[in-house]
Amino acid sequence: MKTIGLLGGMSWESTVSYYSAINREVNARLGGLHSAKICLQSVDFSIIESYQHAGEWDRTAAILAESAKAVEAGGAECLVICTNTMHKVFAEIETAISIPVIHIADATAAKVLDDGIKRVGLLGTRFTMEQDFYKGRLVEKFGIDVVVPKEDERQLVHEIIYDELCKGLIKQESREAFLTVIADLYHQGAEAVILGCTEISLLVEQTDTDVPLYDTTAIHALEAVDFALAE
Repeated sequence: MKTIGLLGGMSWESTVSYYSAINREVNARLGGLHSAKICLQSVDFSIIESYQHAGEWDRTAAILAESAKAVEAGGAECLVICTNTMHKVFAEIETAISIPVIHIADATAAKVLDDGIKRVGLLGTRFTMEQDFYKGRLVEKFGIDVVVPKEDERQLVHEIIYDELCKGLIKQESREAFLTVIADLYHQGAEAVILGCTEISLLVEQTDTDVPLYDTTAIHALEAVDFALAE
């Protein structure tokens, strides 16, 4: 079994989900008392978040590149960046280390295409929904058409993520708001919706809606397990 490197803390709420999902899947496949070999580096999200909203992405890249080096030095044989938004600085992180970095959008796109879906709705932070580093990759690399919520809905989703989900606050009214946005994306022609923020699955699950959902946290975690257990 290879050692999985996790670059987490963005937020720590979703990093817990990664840790649990990876260990559960390893145990399901190997049985007994097996668990995953993991090297985790968790950053202080307050610092990252302040640089995000200030547009100082080079500073976030520098912090995460150094953390990625620490994960590699700890014995990790691959790296999983436990956040969708910070894949904005994927290239800077990837070039800082020698181990492979598993891209969350690539893993998700592969699953979407396997299911024969060509047009998806995308939920996430405003950075993920509005900037090109994520949806552009889905379009250009995989040929997937991407629909995002309307302006006011994007702001609402962004605020719920930062003000509630990253703090572990789960509110029924926020769940209902997300389900309304998901329904709107479906009516805009999305065949499915990507939960493109690793905290969203804390709030919304497939049992809440008939619209197919793609939980990027779960997909990313399973891709890491595939890597770790590959011959």
